[in-house]
Amino acid sequence: MPSSASAPHRSTSSSFSTSVLTAPFGLAPAFAGRAPAGLTSTVPREYVHRAAVSEVLLTGWEAAPTGPAGHPESFVVRAQWPRGHSLFSQADGYQDPMLLIESVRQIGSLLSHAEFGVAFGHQFLMWDMSFATTPDLLVAGPAPTELELRTVCSEVVRRGKNLASMRYDVTALVDGVALATAGAAFSCTSPAVHRRLRGDRPTAVARAAGRPIDPALVGRTDAGHVVLTPDTNAGADDHSWLLHVDTSHPIFFDHPVDHVPGMMLLEAARQAAHASTGMPDALVISLDSTFARYAELDAPCRIQAMPGLPDAVGDTLVQVCGFQEDRAVFAADLVLRPRTR
Repeated sequence: MPSSASAPHRSTSSSFSTSVLTAPFGLAPAFAGRAPAGLTSTVPREYVHRAAVSEVLLTGWEAAPTGPAGHPESFVVRAQWPRGHSLFSQADGYQDPMLLIESVRQIGSLLSHAEFGVAFGHQFLMWDMSFATTPDLLVAGPAPTELELRTVCSEVVRRGKNLASMRYDVTALVDGVALATAGAAFSCTSPAVHRRLRGDRPTAVARAAGRPIDPALVGRTDAGHVVLTPDTNAGADDHSWLLHVDTSHPIFFDHPVDHVPGMMLLEAARQAAHASTGMPDALVISLDSTFARYAELDAPCRIQAMPGLPDAVGDTLVQVCGFQEDRAVFAADLVLRPRTR
């Protein structure tokens, strides 16, 4: 079990000869010559519950030198968003806003393990996630986006010495400018408690019946990343679909789990917002979601959207809910804004 603040993943001075980083190796001028004071890598994948190293967005963290009054558990987390990603892909000069929510998700598990002493193997149950951003954060540049994610942990609940639940709020900065806020709350359980709660739920199911809807309707180019299929019981004017669960998807199901991952549910909400408004190219500039229970892999999940009317600047609120067996699984309010580039 990683101890509290046992091994912060901070940049350290390079011990390599500067001759390794010289122009003959074809490096760009910014990287040629003297070695940088610190070298960048991702945090250990185990800290963020990813099997694939390529899916790790966080590159380091440290205790904040001065946190807000009354919040001593404050941290500076660093992240890098890739310019190219098979799921969180760029479009028309903008980064995918879901990179922000995935970064926030990873922060929760990172700090839980590395700073709050949660043992590997514990299960995390997310209760809510949100973000609000500006298009400026999402503009894609000529290099990967480097972010500073100032994180304040609160409502920390322990059972004995073990972390039981926590809330954290994040301010995202690029080049020192705050461009987004986000937050989440979760609880965590031991493997034994999880087994009692979940039993022997399946971690893989047969590929969902039916074909995904047209990728162009939801701002996608690859049908493999579309998570909605037509709802044959929906009326002509209903904005309703079924969740298309493919447990072989390499990102949503980066490793076996016994439920539909929260990130897949949020992607379903995003796609339902695009499809229901006829705005497949719009940016999601805010999202506010709550999760009521596990979404099971082996039961149909209906995704319903209620789009509002655009406001004076063109922002459109879309309310999305997911249901299984007539019980609410999650709800999300998303705001779409037309692209200006």
